[in-house]
Amino acid sequence: MAIKLFVTGGTFDKEYNELDGTLYFKDSHINEMLLLGRSRLDISIRTLMLVDSLEMTEADRQLIVQNCKRAKEDRIVITHGTDTMVETAKILASANVPKTIILTGAMIPYKFGSSDGLFNLGASLAYVQVLPNGVYVVMNGKYFNWDRVRKNKGTGLFEGFGGNE
Repeated sequence: MAIKLFVTGGTFDKEYNELDGTLYFKDSHINEMLLLGRSRLDISIRTLMLVDSLEMTEADRQLIVQNCKRAKEDRIVITHGTDTMVETAKILASANVPKTIILTGAMIPYKFGSSDGLFNLGASLAYVQVLPNGVYVVMNGKYFNWDRVRKNKGTGLFEGFGGNE
């Protein structure tokens, strides 16, 4: 089963500048993460952008939709910033792409060593193989339907509602 993995940035791929204390993008860490996780899946990776999701534009989101539509694979994982992940999921759902699409991210950058990113990526790759067509958010070992999930900024966790707890 072939899986397409689109990289869009977010905390997942941020690096820390020790000189000025800022976070920035250099390259995606996805290949390194897949090697560390000893993945044996058939995954095709494409970086669409490296942006913080709070800076993502409507044009960026349309680029994600168009790439999902054009992908030959029916199973897609998108790494995305957590702040506007649900907003992008909504736009993907409204595009009615007949594929299984999962958005995932991290609350802590992978390069920090204590990131949840590796776990979220692994869970996403497992869920994308078994869930039916639709748009989902996968965080903290759980999957959520796109329209019944929110980020709880107080706990740093994603939570379901409306029958998706």
